[in-house]
Amino acid sequence: MCGIVGCVGYRDAVPMVLDGLSRLEYRGYDSAGMAVIDGGTLRIHKVKGKISQLRATTPAGFSGTIGIGHTRWATHGVPNAVNAHPHTDPSGRIAVVHNGIIDNAQAIKDSLLARGHVFRSDTDSEVLAHLIALSRAPALAEAVREALGAIEGTYGIAVLDLENPTQIVAARNGSPVVIGIGENEHFVASDVGALIRYTQQIAYLDDGEIAVLERDHFRTLSIEGTERTKGVETVDWSAGTYDKGEYEHYLRKEIFEQPDAVRRTLSGRLEPRFATAHLGGIELSAQEILRTRRVQILGCGSAYYAGLAGAQLIERIARIPADAEPASEFRYRNPIIEADTVYVAVSQSGETLDTLRAVQEIRRKGGTVLGIVNVVGSSIARACGRGIYLHAGPEISVTSTKSFTSTVTAFTLLALHLGRIRDLGQGEGGRLIASLEALPAALHAALATEGQAREVAARYREMTSAFFVGRVRGFPVAAEAAQKLKEVSYIHAEAYPASELKHGPLALICPELPTFVIIPDDELFDKNVATIREIQSRGGPVIAIGHSSALYDLTGEAILVPKLEPEIDPMVLNVPLQLLAYHAALLRDVDIDQPRNLAKSVTVE
Repeated sequence: MCGIVGCVGYRDAVPMVLDGLSRLEYRGYDSAGMAVIDGGTLRIHKVKGKISQLRATTPAGFSGTIGIGHTRWATHGVPNAVNAHPHTDPSGRIAVVHNGIIDNAQAIKDSLLARGHVFRSDTDSEVLAHLIALSRAPALAEAVREALGAIEGTYGIAVLDLENPTQIVAARNGSPVVIGIGENEHFVASDVGALIRYTQQIAYLDDGEIAVLERDHFRTLSIEGTERTKGVETVDWSAGTYDKGEYEHYLRKEIFEQPDAVRRTLSGRLEPRFATAHLGGIELSAQEILRTRRVQILGCGSAYYAGLAGAQLIERIARIPADAEPASEFRYRNPIIEADTVYVAVSQSGETLDTLRAVQEIRRKGGTVLGIVNVVGSSIARACGRGIYLHAGPEISVTSTKSFTSTVTAFTLLALHLGRIRDLGQGEGGRLIASLEALPAALHAALATEGQAREVAARYREMTSAFFVGRVRGFPVAAEAAQKLKEVSYIHAEAYPASELKHGPLALICPELPTFVIIPDDELFDKNVATIREIQSRGGPVIAIGHSSALYDLTGEAILVPKLEPEIDPMVLNVPLQLLAYHAALLRDVDIDQPRNLAKSVTVE
């Protein structure tokens, strides 16, 4: 959600901070600000609104070779320039940018108010600047360490201090912080994407770690003050992968990147000779897989819907009982962690806090947990220690598309790997491999339905609500499609298993409410036809998404995509519905890449 960028070095930090913040806009925010040390002065500039406004209103001469910046997504206090970060202590010596939530902020604030402190903002974050300034420690890192010892909650922070004008001190607990290593300069950010134009050498802070950045070196230490050795990794994404290129919106670009994204997810992982998938990263022996009695999948939003599809794939292909659950609910029900269950945590960013906390709960209780994530080195990837990277490439639009498709692809690989060790025959494995190999081309062909999706969006542009229904493997597609339409176009949408329509939702069917029916050409085709008849008999318009040309005669409105094997079909059926949501949003003239009230990486509970 909130974004952090900072730089200390030889160049003016302001252009770098503004550029880095611009690359974090996709995370969602409502205000922005930055701080620099210019000679003996700490200068602050903040606005309510977009980075473009921050850039346009930056005062002449606002510069310095050390600076930090922030984009804020409001949690405490309304969006305005006063509540925007950075925050300072009363003397104007300390500047802090903070991601996360300080749970005991009010208690700390009350104590400081009683001592005569004056607070300018309504945020929880401002207390950090006050606490750091109160410390008598001569070193900024020590003052930060003392302040963090007094707070409860989550944080990713970067700090400037007029009395230590050559240093940025950063720290993390539950909110991502990465360090960038350059020549005679060092960087800090909450996301690698902010730094990729300046360096590909990255170090990831772990929870409970503090970093001290200076022009020519950086060092890390634990929250207890012990020096740490931090490994440096090379990021293989380039600055160009974060650009829109020829596309008007990141969302459309990422929809059209799906064939290549899936190729990357599959690359090097299919073994036709043995009709299986090679997944060395999951680090499960054949004996452990044979002992597995259940698979439990955890995710939030689109990751959860991908998990629903993944659970069906694992049950059908590997014949292991599997289910999916919102990670946000998991740990609060005091779950029983079973030794013969494999838990799978799903997150595009690898930073979703609800999912990360679920992973930590499983690990604390001795469970086996794998990660399916897109961002290498992310918190969930490191917390799991094993799993599957999607390699889908950066996904900038808040609305997930290519990562959803790549996640379901990864689940298909996992199901194939588990199944071939258990009782899936070589012939069945070969059938699935052939279909997976054909998947990128099928996705490419499905993108050709954009014209039809645009026409449907135009025909129903006045709709205020929509239903999406599907049976078994069609239901996760319906759930994801409803999510896409509501989050990007602000049209109310609900998804139901097709068989559940008669248990209540049929009461809402009317000529003004369209129903999108996911109807693959499979063993459930006739039952889905019966669902369509139920809707039509009550005057409801139906748009079918499927394979059979018979759907045109049946509904009058249908979008057809290439057919693969039943297990693989949902990924292709999903594409026209992504395009529908995009064009519905385009017709309504809303902010497509940054839907209101939403953020890409949800790092608060």
